[in-house]
Amino acid sequence: MTTKIWTTLFILSTFLISGCAGLQLNYEEPSVSVTSFKVLPSDSIAPRFEIGLRVINPNRTGLSLRGLSYSVAIEGHKIVSGVSNELPDIAGYGEGEVTLVATANLLSGIRLITDLLQERRDTFTYGFDAKLDTGSWRPAIHVQEYGEFSFSRGSR
Repeated sequence: MTTKIWTTLFILSTFLISGCAGLQLNYEEPSVSVTSFKVLPSDSIAPRFEIGLRVINPNRTGLSLRGLSYSVAIEGHKIVSGVSNELPDIAGYGEGEVTLVATANLLSGIRLITDLLQERRDTFTYGFDAKLDTGSWRPAIHVQEYGEFSFSRGSR
């Protein structure tokens, strides 16, 4: 009976050690930055936005992005939220571009327009929050970026 226990423990230890050997101990979290934030022409009353992201992978192994969830606030109003699963694989020591096209939430947009009518201006603040899912073995990448854009210029 004792031999079975020791054999089982030995086999489990071997699997555990071999599983840990495949993990990257010096794994660095990839960086994500907002490269553009543009207002797009729209056929409807709700404005559309194009959000550009750059993902940089500082690791030896490739990065396979599974999904992305994001939200955008303008002047403190959560205007856009969405998800995407059409993301590029980022090679080791490589980078990739992700472009998101989103349509504003109409009710939040109305609240924003009401606030903007009270105070006219050319530039507006935005906040961008995103979570990139990199798979089950690596932690999600969280991004928060804030900035300004102008409707007259159409970019950040």
